[in-house]
Amino acid sequence: MKFPMGADTTGRLARMFGVYDEATGLSLRGTFIINPEGRLMNSEVNYYNLGRNIDEMMRKFKANLHLAQYTAEACPAGWEEEGDKTLEPSAKMVGRVHEAIHNA
Repeated sequence: MKFPMGADTTGRLARMFGVYDEATGLSLRGTFIINPEGRLMNSEVNYYNLGRNIDEMMRKFKANLHLAQYTAEACPAGWEEEGDKTLEPSAKMVGRVHEAIHNA
């Protein structure tokens, strides 16, 4: 598969996202999900030698698409796709997420 590649040879973009290590001249491994309005929805930064998980990244991407449509809901960590249980955030949910997911 062919696709365009880019390089941040000056570190400008890495500095903008706060992942540039001035001491080494390297960038930490960062993944950023930004919505069409330019709002940062998710960020994950790993050290140089820790890989990222595409399945988890796609779960977060799909969750953000869902939450853009259903703004009163929250997707718990086990949420994977449309139809999975969501929650309604509230002060009553603090410390009770596991119970709410498994007793519904």
